Parts: sequence; C-alpha cells; structure tokens
Amino acid sequence: MKYLHHLLLAASAANAHSIFQQLWVAAEDKGTSCARLPRSNSPVTNLNGADIRCNAGPAKASATCSINAGESLTVEMHPQPNGERKCGKDSAIGGNHFGPVIVYMSKVANAATADGSSDWFKVAEDGLDPSITTTDAWGTEKMNKNCGKKSFIIPKSTPSGEYLVRAEVIALHTQPAQLYMTCYQIKVTNGGNGTPGPLVKFPGAYKSSDPGIAINIHQQAPGYGYDRPASYIVPGPKVWSG
Repeated sequence: MKYLHHLLLAASAANAHSIFQQLWVAAEDKGTSCARLPRSNSPVTNLNGADIRCNAGPAKASATCSINAGESLTVEMHPQPNGERKCGKDSAIGGNHFGPVIVYMSKVANAATADGSSDWFKVAEDGLDPSITTTDAWGTEKMNKNCGKKSFIIPKSTPSGEYLVRAEVIALHTQPAQLYMTCYQIKVTNGGNGTPGPLVKFPGAYKSSDPGIAINIHQQAPGYGYDRPASYIVPGPKVWSG
C-alpha cells in the first residue's frame, strides 16, 4: 500500500506540470504567437544551466508582439502543452505546486534571435500573501483562480525597443524546486527614459541556498491549520516599477 501511495503521488505530480503559453496585450488575446513554447510541460531544476533562461529547447515564436509602455501585459499558464485553455480548479498549475509567480524582462537587439544571456530585470512578482490565511495565499493559487492569468503593467518609463519577457513559476512542494518558465517576444513602443534594474543574469540570479528556493513549505506556522511558512522571500532582485 505504501508503494502504491508513492506511485499515486508521483502520477499526481507529473499531471500537475504546466506551461506558460498565451499572451494578452491589454485586452487583445495574442494566443501563443509570441511565445517560445517549451517542448514539454516538465520543469527545470538545474539553476546553473542555460535552460533556466527560456526553458529546454523551446520552439521559435512566430511573431513579436507590440505593446505601449504603460499598458497591461498578461501571461497565461495551463497544464497541457497543446494550447488547451480552461478556467476552473487548477487552471494554471495543480498538484499543490505552491510557489511564487515571477516575471522578468530583458532588453535585446532582436527578440526573435536573442538567447536570453542578456541582463534581466524583474517587473512583477506574487509570492505568499500574509493577509490570506489559506493556501490561496500563494501566487500560483491566485493565478489558478484567475483562469491561469497573471497581469502586470509595463512601466511607463520603460525604454522603447525589443524585449524578452520571462514568465516563471517556482514550485516549492519538493526539493530541488521545480521551475516552469516561458519566454515571450515583445516590442515596447512609446517608451520612456527609465533605467531598469537591479539587473541579473540567468543562470546566476538564483542559488539553491536562497531562502526562497530552499524553503520547506511543509511546515505549519503558528496560527494556521495547514502546512504554510510564516513568511516567504521571493528570490531574485527587487521589482522595477519605473
């Protein structure tokens, strides 16, 4: 029975793998046209390899999406690697894959050919909300409740030009942590003269010893009736808001 239990847990974990796929520019659904779709919905666990940039051998995007600085960009995540979209329980990622949702951008000369080795800055993060006392406090669960979508604003002072956008979930239910990321290609127009930062590289932005990576989320903090740390530090640099 114990062996069967482990098999069921493994199957559940595999079924809970997921991929960022679609992109919205303001209210316009761009589908997967500007996404470098990964070959599978399996996670990246090596923090020191090139796959941490834009996933393992992603396909080429068919377009680069234009967006005005100051507008909303929305990334959309779903479990199946075939463009299937659903809205309901575990819309984005299931299997108790609790963790933060993070978005980075990298200014590049050509979004279609950039390899992700350039500098990155963080534009959005959603970690553990201290005001929520259920598992809905995690960024992943907020995304599940929002039909797999995570929206953020391209800061008005973002310089015009082409960028890679790197959307990521760090699933902390197991160690090593499981990272799910996709890179999108965008072109920012009507931008400003801001200086995005702090800047980081991938690999290099994360270490396995970082508190937001190495944390054991299967601990019950006082005052909660379920496994949940008392606090959580999202890994990486601070968010640049312009």
